[in-house]
Amino acid sequence: MRSALVLVHDADPSRGHRLVGTLRPALEAQGLDVVVGTTVGPSPLLTDLPDPATLDTLVVMGSGAAAYDDTVPWLATELAYLRRAVDAGTPVLGVCFGGQALSRVLGGVVSAAPAGEHGFLPVETADPELVPAGLWFEYHGDRFTVPPGGVEVARTQRAVQAFAYGPHLGVQFHPEIDPGVFSAWEETWELTGPPPPGAAALVPGLRAEIAARREVSAAACARLVAAFLARADGLAGGRAA
Repeated sequence: MRSALVLVHDADPSRGHRLVGTLRPALEAQGLDVVVGTTVGPSPLLTDLPDPATLDTLVVMGSGAAAYDDTVPWLATELAYLRRAVDAGTPVLGVCFGGQALSRVLGGVVSAAPAGEHGFLPVETADPELVPAGLWFEYHGDRFTVPPGGVEVARTQRAVQAFAYGPHLGVQFHPEIDPGVFSAWEETWELTGPPPPGAAALVPGLRAEIAARREVSAAACARLVAAFLARADGLAGGRAA
């Protein structure tokens, strides 16, 4: 069976599985067996993860850490694993922090943004078949550049929102968002401290809007995943089932 590894950035299994959100059913609908893993821990080891060359897809999720902060204890391990996946030709979908890490591995630049983006915001697209225009959920204070050789796919007024590079796709928004994802974030904030003041004030309204848009968001995520995988398969000339 085809397999997808989803890397989350939480050592707690309960939160980790919830952080995958609507990406799990979207990947499963494409015939992929979803495995959740993490590099976060006291001594992260590459040997704890499958050889990326054996995967059909690697998905790297969001994190409260910065993809440019080399003091993060597990970041070097994850960047090395991501580099191996890229070198092996395994299609990578990077989500928020994951998109930033993918950009960095491919030679792009990740930095703090002048202003963060929070909530469902309109995204413009140059490739609606891959990333449809419309409202996507944002929750970030950093940004990435399109790596050399990559193509900008989508943006808001403040930041690049998606780039494609070969079979890989990095997005700044959170296609996986659902009430379970947001509740996992809130549990994390209780442990690590609240989100930035401007974002914290939005939390009650965001929680309600995420719940109200649950079905619409899930459908958008499913379309994005299907398009990402179809594009990767097409570039590879059809990956083996």
